[in-house]
Amino acid sequence: MSQPIPNRWIIAAAGVVMQIALGAIYAWSVFRTPLVEQFGWTISQVTFTFTIAIFVVGFATFGGGIWMRRSSPRVVALAAGALYGLGIFLASFTSSLGWLYFSYGLLGGIGLGLGYIVPVATLVKWFPDKRGMITGLAVAGFGAGALITAPIATRLIETVGVLSTFAWLGIAYLVMIVAAALFMQDPPAGYKPAGWEPAAAGGRQASGYTLQGALRSWQWYGLWMLLFLNTTAGIAIISQAAPMTQEITGATAAVAAATVGLISIANGVGRLFWAWLSDFIGRRIVFLTMFLLQALVFWLLPSAGALFAFSVLALIILLCYGGGFGTMPAFAADYFGTEHVGSIYGLMLTAWSAAGVLGPTLIATLRESTGSYNQALYIIAGLMLVSAVIPLIVRPPAAEAATS
Repeated sequence: MSQPIPNRWIIAAAGVVMQIALGAIYAWSVFRTPLVEQFGWTISQVTFTFTIAIFVVGFATFGGGIWMRRSSPRVVALAAGALYGLGIFLASFTSSLGWLYFSYGLLGGIGLGLGYIVPVATLVKWFPDKRGMITGLAVAGFGAGALITAPIATRLIETVGVLSTFAWLGIAYLVMIVAAALFMQDPPAGYKPAGWEPAAAGGRQASGYTLQGALRSWQWYGLWMLLFLNTTAGIAIISQAAPMTQEITGATAAVAAATVGLISIANGVGRLFWAWLSDFIGRRIVFLTMFLLQALVFWLLPSAGALFAFSVLALIILLCYGGGFGTMPAFAADYFGTEHVGSIYGLMLTAWSAAGVLGPTLIATLRESTGSYNQALYIIAGLMLVSAVIPLIVRPPAAEAATS
């Protein structure tokens, strides 16, 4: 007797819960000043914790994508919850930079990467009829994670201190991810949503690409660059959001934390909005629009002295940042098929790792050396303008490279 097919929307909801817990990593900037004040470390030293976590993510997602094919999404998600929750919890015992880098940065980053790929690779198989929308939804919770975490973490830091805050948050993340992991599973072979039939497809889409086949096409590297450049811009802002808000607008720490939460809404909304829009206007047009928009916004940001103006510009940047993550899984599935999307897109997320090094390091280093964020913001504006060339030239790969 065959097993009943679960409601795919319940699996989607569990994926969003998992991503909310994982997306709390984007509230990191609220910890920066308390850690600097408590231990006397520099801005760059503290920011490097976030850099390590994001760098590890891309490689962990690749490993998670391969592991899912050999076991199941549920097993990988359970391991992710254990590592991510434990890493944040162990950060509560921090007495040195090395321990903070190991616990929050390395362990937390591995758990984050393993968990991130699970809903993305799983839900695209459950929703072949809504590919752009569901990949956007799958990561929308990740973008919104800081909305919940930033004000809670700020209040906890004020009442119990920054280290105890790590302990409480680590426990909460563990519970959320493990509970959501219990719902993660692939659809049965040959699954199709009721009333849906796939469009006629050529050999490439019908057979799908293996990882080796995808890596032999220049288009994989083109998509990697799109994700890398878009992520570099947004993650630079995320890594410094709270102190940057205070410095440019003169806001208090509490108001800056609220602003971090506010712009995280845009991160989440952007993942869903741009991905949904890409189903209608195309993935390439979405990336072209986001790059040109960010070039303008980054150029204007240094002169946005009023809190409202700064917040609006930061919202636009985070909309575009989230849009890259929301749109790219569907982009990869369009070009390479869904069968091996876990490993193909998982390896593509090394672009996130590279951006996690470049973006935060660039903005923190220039802030320390120049005394302001202006130079870094102007450089990123120029980078976004140049990046707009890539979506103009990238095209679907040829069918003959599909198989190994």
